[in-house]
Amino acid sequence: MVEVQFQPDDSLYYRVFGELFLYLRQNQPPYPWRVVVIYPHRSIEREQGLQFAEMLQLSRVSRIYLDELEDSDDSWGIQVLKLVIEPTENAATARAKQLINRSISQFTAQEVQREFINLIETIIVYKLPQKSREEIQAMFGFSELKQTRFYQDVFSEGKLEGKLEGKLEGKLEGKLEAIPKMIQAGISLELISTILELPIETVRQAATPPDEPNS
Repeated sequence: MVEVQFQPDDSLYYRVFGELFLYLRQNQPPYPWRVVVIYPHRSIEREQGLQFAEMLQLSRVSRIYLDELEDSDDSWGIQVLKLVIEPTENAATARAKQLINRSISQFTAQEVQREFINLIETIIVYKLPQKSREEIQAMFGFSELKQTRFYQDVFSEGKLEGKLEGKLEGKLEGKLEAIPKMIQAGISLELISTILELPIETVRQAATPPDEPNS
């Protein structure tokens, strides 16, 4: 279970642990549970130590404070979350450009590239509401991006479906094939679900190797 918390919430741990144990009771999963709570900084956290002090010390519970992480952390998920909390326009734009360039160079699946760039652009739109999407695209240097083969293949005419044989089945298959590579790149299942717009259970199933046939 992953929780991203950017506002103080006195009831957060009541909800997190309540949902966790309800899930365990209803599903009895065959793998160990784990809780990760991500904060922009420590002052946001409300520990509720009277009820949860021992729970929060368990090795299965991790609390991540983004402002305390090294900039060298190369995880996709961490870098996207850092983009969300960047305090200035210049810093957010610079990080967004880095993520877009990295996605183009590292993701070979065009569907994944497109979805990831759309995610980054959407984050920036919400962070800079005073700017139009056209202004944001100019900030990203999309005028130069249009000259690349990637743009011509994926964004030309705004129709990716035609490049995927016009079949929804092919589009879904391309997303499913991309999931293992995204996991290898360090992207969490929750973030993959957001990027590819797939249900989290679909992502989990695609991430789980098929059972070996009985001999």
